[in-house]
Amino acid sequence: MASSKVIEILGKEGEDLLKHECKTISKNLLHLPGADFVERCFAPTNRNIQVMRNLEAIYNHGRLAGTGYVSILPVDQGIEHSAGASFAPNPIFFDPENIVKLAVEGGCNAVASTYGVLASCARKYAHQIPFIVKINHNEFLSYPNRYNQIMFGSVEEAWNIGAAAVGATIYFGSPESDQQIIEVAQAFERAHELGMATILWCYLRNNGFKKDGVDYHVATDITAQANHLGVTIQADIIKQKITRKQWWIYRYQFW
Repeated sequence: MASSKVIEILGKEGEDLLKHECKTISKNLLHLPGADFVERCFAPTNRNIQVMRNLEAIYNHGRLAGTGYVSILPVDQGIEHSAGASFAPNPIFFDPENIVKLAVEGGCNAVASTYGVLASCARKYAHQIPFIVKINHNEFLSYPNRYNQIMFGSVEEAWNIGAAAVGATIYFGSPESDQQIIEVAQAFERAHELGMATILWCYLRNNGFKKDGVDYHVATDITAQANHLGVTIQADIIKQKITRKQWWIYRYQFW
């Protein structure tokens, strides 16, 4: 595709997004994706052989296999946003098997979902596509609604259904974030002991991040700090929302 067409699709910000050159950090210092990404970036760490094998399974599955990039289908919205709101437009996805089948047929690197979804079809699919069990959720039924991530099961349960990795969310900046950091750090330690990789949804949640009608939850500086905290508790893969503040020209998304 011609560069002019790419700029046209990206709109008014296309020129900046494509031609921006960061002067703060040299690109030579970045660990870029590639076929050897797992060996290059994880082999020097404390990850054991089983963790390395499961990371390789994720990075080398599906259409993006061997590129150093991953495309993971995450479907835990039945808890986070209610099953009706999430699946009523597509009723076939009330059947958990169809979620996994979609990931398989779509050539995803892995499928991430709840204990219930993945356990219900583990014997049929755990060997066909890497499973990522989401171990905490916002339970959503409290009124008024609370926004807290609580544990829904154990890391051992994820291991028993053949998961390649566990995933969790931390709402950094929230009143409950201290508790979530401790719980997830302990869970990730146990997951690594059992040979599973770890994936963290590094989201921000604090009313103080909204000021003068502007939502800074996706500003580059504080989302980057959340990512830093995530890798500090040994998350192997970070999920972050695309930054959207217009004065930040350099934008990125993990995953």
